[in-house]
Amino acid sequence: MSSLWQRWVYALKPASWPKLAVPGLLGIALGFAETRRGPPLGIALALLFTILDLVFVVTLNDWGDQEVDRLKRQMFPDGCSKKTIPDGILPARALLVAGLTAGTAMVLVALWAEHALDRPGLGLLALGAAGVFVAYTFPPLALNYRGGGELLEMVGVGVLLPLVTAAFVGGQGLSATGRAVLPGLALVCFSSALASGLSDEQSDRAGNKSTFTTWLGNERVRQLSLAALLAGAGAWTAAALLSPRFPLLGLSALIPLGLYGRQAALLSPRAVTNAFAEQGRFKKQLHLAIWGATLALTAALVVEGARGEA
Repeated sequence: MSSLWQRWVYALKPASWPKLAVPGLLGIALGFAETRRGPPLGIALALLFTILDLVFVVTLNDWGDQEVDRLKRQMFPDGCSKKTIPDGILPARALLVAGLTAGTAMVLVALWAEHALDRPGLGLLALGAAGVFVAYTFPPLALNYRGGGELLEMVGVGVLLPLVTAAFVGGQGLSATGRAVLPGLALVCFSSALASGLSDEQSDRAGNKSTFTTWLGNERVRQLSLAALLAGAGAWTAAALLSPRFPLLGLSALIPLGLYGRQAALLSPRAVTNAFAEQGRFKKQLHLAIWGATLALTAALVVEGARGEA
């Protein structure tokens, strides 16, 4: 990675982008389905907000985790990928500046859109989304270290991000459709957040970082992650069957959840502590289940919105 461009691409971790991009797209679809229209400027600003949020989260997460990342590289030099700050790919200051700039920009975009698109409360909602990650990373709370980071990720990614992007497009509060969709999304995002801590179990303990994995251990967290995935599937099924506004096509979310979730369950017994390759396979199938199901819901909502326009 000799060029500055290559180093920044590595630091921004494109493979992790769906973790935020997919919920952001679902929020756009929620706004579109609710209003039966999709203002191009609102959609474009929602996409811009999501991109800035990605940069904000990815860079500051590395900045906040630099000490435990350094420990992990020392403990498992051949068992994990290179870390941005400990391996000298980019300096800590560069990530801090990039993250704070992106976070400020995303809030400013929302504040401008609040007036330009007549979206009351959008700026405050964006500040809340940013504030959750500040509480996750920065003192005095730093809940990613003190405990509860997975719950904050569930709220930030599974609730607030899609609420913000929905508001860019639809400009309303939590709609009936949103009330049907977001509980399931929050649960599957919690499943993802739990699984993310598996590969850092021993380095997090060595660095005095409190996570569900350091509290409960590898096996219980794998079980809890799969249980949250199943609960999310149940929430979406109930929403599809009981909500008059929720498209029945949303049941298509159960197809990727079933296919990839089953594979994750089969791989789970081998994803034990320090089995990094097996943990990676487990998390890949889990993420395919989550992202596939969320994209299926996104498509269903777009179809509903398009039918309403017609």
